[in-house]
Amino acid sequence: MITLVNSLRIDYEMYGKGDDVLFIHGFPFSKEMWKPQVEALRDTHRVIVYDVRGHGGSDVGDGQYSIEYFVDDVLGLLDHLGSRNVTAVGLSMGGYIVLRAVERNPDRFRALVLCDTRSEADSNEGKIKRAQHALAVKRDGAEAFARDFVKAVFYEKTAGTNPQAVQSIRETIGRTSPVAIAGTLLALAARTDTTSFLPTIKIPTLILVGQHDNVTPPSASQAMRERIPGAEMHVIPDAAHMSNLENPEEFNRHLRKFLQKFT
Repeated sequence: MITLVNSLRIDYEMYGKGDDVLFIHGFPFSKEMWKPQVEALRDTHRVIVYDVRGHGGSDVGDGQYSIEYFVDDVLGLLDHLGSRNVTAVGLSMGGYIVLRAVERNPDRFRALVLCDTRSEADSNEGKIKRAQHALAVKRDGAEAFARDFVKAVFYEKTAGTNPQAVQSIRETIGRTSPVAIAGTLLALAARTDTTSFLPTIKIPTLILVGQHDNVTPPSASQAMRERIPGAEMHVIPDAAHMSNLENPEEFNRHLRKFLQKFT
């Protein structure tokens, strides 16, 4: 389905009935990455998935992005759907968006699930690396970017145990506009640090992270768990940065158990 949010067409889907669970994908993926979670929850919840601007079926626009604009889109989509008490699930970039959305509008959310993400802003080294990648993707194209990117986000054994997941993500990245990838890289580099906000979070929070995640390692998740009151955390075995795809059974087990406590 398509709706107009902040003058851009945003592609989204809804499945099932019940309490709302909104999934926000990582960079530079699409809502398709949440298929295992849609299937796991569609019989018990209203599951909402959408493509962040510039990704999947959503409009690219001018490519001048900010995490603030991504949050504006989330809130606009929730307004369109009439959803005011949502559980938000964000992986990697999706986690950055979710944290900032809750910081800006805490009354809109009933619970929070942070997956393979962190609260800290990029270091200077990280900002420089993102700028270099932005130049490279505009020069070499999305398919070349995808070849290197999948190596960084998947556990080395996943290529053998779940090659379909790796290929699907690679194809998704390859279809993404280089302008959108570059614009999102700069938005990620410029994002705010939400660490000081963590102790003020008052809603139930679940943190999930892949055992072998080198992009946002378990230590980053542990740091968030220590700051968020009452947060629970689980490490997903046999998974790296794409924990929801690499070990969906374990990921979904923890997610379901968490949701059963209050929905």
